[in-house]
Amino acid sequence: MKNHCALLIIDVQVAMFDEADPVYQGEQLLQKIQMLMDKAREAGHSIIYIQHSEGAGSPLERGTPGWAIHPSITPIAGDLVIEKETPDSFHETNLHLKLQEDGVTELILTGMQTELCVDTTCRRAYSLGYTVNLVRDAHSTWHSNTLQAEQIIEHHNTVLRLFANMVDTENVL
Repeated sequence: MKNHCALLIIDVQVAMFDEADPVYQGEQLLQKIQMLMDKAREAGHSIIYIQHSEGAGSPLERGTPGWAIHPSITPIAGDLVIEKETPDSFHETNLHLKLQEDGVTELILTGMQTELCVDTTCRRAYSLGYTVNLVRDAHSTWHSNTLQAEQIIEHHNTVLRLFANMVDTENVL
């Protein structure tokens, strides 16, 4: 029988680490996700990768090098990869069905982009009845025209407390 908990790694793809405009604290993010993956595997939890796809010419164009999941957290046999085209990991994907098939009732969320795909997936998972754990120190974004990345992350950690348990990488699982 599968474990009722799954680690959801959202959009941690090569293009997000472009040297010209890298995601905020990208190396630390990758290290924390590696720690979460190790803990999840040790506990027997499923690991599910969400992979964002965009149209031709985009850095996240399906099949291009930038679209690939970051090599430092490459999926292994038994891990699930789900492609999406919107910020909501559940919208027009088979994620909910796969989670139901595996008896998953609890999710641990990590990845990017904080204010888009992490936020939207967190809220949707909550609305679908999952127990959601957002790893507050293991999601990231970029600076915007009005806010620094760390402000965006902190703001979302505050707001998303209504939809998720806030956990740290060290204390999760």
